[in-house]
Amino acid sequence: MAGRTMRPVRATLGFPPELLLAAQGPGGRGPKAAIFDVDGVLTDGRLYIGEHGETVKAFASLDGHGLKLLARAGIAPLVITGRDSPAVRRRVADLGLAHAVYGVHDKLAAAEALLAALGLGWGEVAAIGDDWPDLPLLARAAFACAPPGAHAEVRAIADHVTAAPAGHGAAREFCDLLLVAAGHYAGLLHGHLTTLDGSGP
Repeated sequence: MAGRTMRPVRATLGFPPELLLAAQGPGGRGPKAAIFDVDGVLTDGRLYIGEHGETVKAFASLDGHGLKLLARAGIAPLVITGRDSPAVRRRVADLGLAHAVYGVHDKLAAAEALLAALGLGWGEVAAIGDDWPDLPLLARAAFACAPPGAHAEVRAIADHVTAAPAGHGAAREFCDLLLVAAGHYAGLLHGHLTTLDGSGP
């Protein structure tokens, strides 16, 4: 309705101060890159395989928008997955993510190659994963996160275990935490009141 005053929108999401300090990393300004596993993080970890061998995966739009917000804030999302499938490549492309490695057995080597190309060290990186292949990344990252359904050894070394499950907001919680810790969250929220980013989550 013309002339209606817009109701106030304030950032209400909060995290414990000690968790925000951990997420800010050694430099105190938050990471410059965030590493994401796919199966068990961006999806719920289940694999739907059709009679012709095709793999179907379900992704949460909340998670996708979180990755886009990270990129907008200058925190590079890096996708490193042990599996390769057209579904994952399509999702990465749809989100406009510039850095992804598929079908890797050695995630550490893949991560170090990406970080070297970006001129970053482990002290500038956050990571989220759910199983043993992710442990080398989580053990080196300045801030490590895991979904609640992650393997026990992964949860044990994580700085934060999300309340939201994998494939249903865990990655968005991780993104929101990093954005709040880096001081970008409120600005991005208010920016959404007047502009659209031109693409969906």
